[in-house]
Amino acid sequence: MGAAALPAAAQTWQDTALIGGSVSPGTFAGGTLGASNGDGAIKLSPTSGVTWSLHGTPPSGVSLSGATINYSGSAASPTSIVADATDSAGNAEALVISATLGTNSIQVTSSVKVSLSALADSNVSGTVKFSATSSAGSTDTINFAESNLPSGLNSGNPVLTYVGGTAAPGTYSGVVVTATDADGAVLHGTFTLTVDANSVSNYGDEVNRFGNGFDSYQQHQYAGAIIAGWTATQSDPATHFILNNGTHQGAFQFEYAPKGSGSGLCVSDPGGGWSSDPLRDGLILTSCNTGPWQQFIPQSNGTLKNVATGLYVNPNGTGAQLRGGASPTTWGGSSYTWTNYSSLPG
Repeated sequence: MGAAALPAAAQTWQDTALIGGSVSPGTFAGGTLGASNGDGAIKLSPTSGVTWSLHGTPPSGVSLSGATINYSGSAASPTSIVADATDSAGNAEALVISATLGTNSIQVTSSVKVSLSALADSNVSGTVKFSATSSAGSTDTINFAESNLPSGLNSGNPVLTYVGGTAAPGTYSGVVVTATDADGAVLHGTFTLTVDANSVSNYGDEVNRFGNGFDSYQQHQYAGAIIAGWTATQSDPATHFILNNGTHQGAFQFEYAPKGSGSGLCVSDPGGGWSSDPLRDGLILTSCNTGPWQQFIPQSNGTLKNVATGLYVNPNGTGAQLRGGASPTTWGGSSYTWTNYSSLPG
């Protein structure tokens, strides 16, 4: 049951927490935005130092050329247009323009600038949560995305989480967070990210003498998902688990880890504590914790005994839910061996 070398395709780290340093927000460098009338068109300013674009789907016949909004058509009605100005650093402000359409003419009646500010982060339970303020008020949704992340982490909105992360531990500078307002206003910021992670000691599956291992039924990845018996292979991510040292003497914990990425969900015999569990002592996934329900002690005959219930992990045929029993099966299906990923069949 000791640690073994992982196959090249497996991840070697399981992230346990993220810590974000203070965000250093950028500044929009495009000057003061404005819109004025001229020759049946709307003239946007400034005309240099920014790139103008129309946000969303403009009214039919409305087009943008450089810093000029034109209209080709014969409608005579008020309309609303949003124009975004983006500076060389990718920061943007928006102009929400109220306009009137005429025959091949468009004229501005008023405009309001929308900008973002107060881009910041906070550390919450091992995750990093982002926030910002839009000058348009709380009615405008702000979305967040992170880039230049260390390999093994995925962008989150508005929370960057360690769950499922496989980034190597360390401190990473120059991580970028981008806030985008519903009107297209954009503000970038940089921050330093610290990753806490544990080395993955083992990656594979518990497999019995018939080749069936622990399997998250239909690759379900949520608390309450059934653990069934199924042929364990490298190609089936439902049969991929991380072997963690347990918190009880001699015990181990099995974390579901499709394709080597820890899910934060561990195999548990809840002893009837979950009403949704089809069997009183049926094995399911629950959020990983230090409780005895997720701790299994290997016995000298290869069986696994749950610390909380004292029951043995027993199969009931391929595809059926594994369950706890007062004694192992007589036909040998309860004898399991930890098998590293590299030793699983393709």
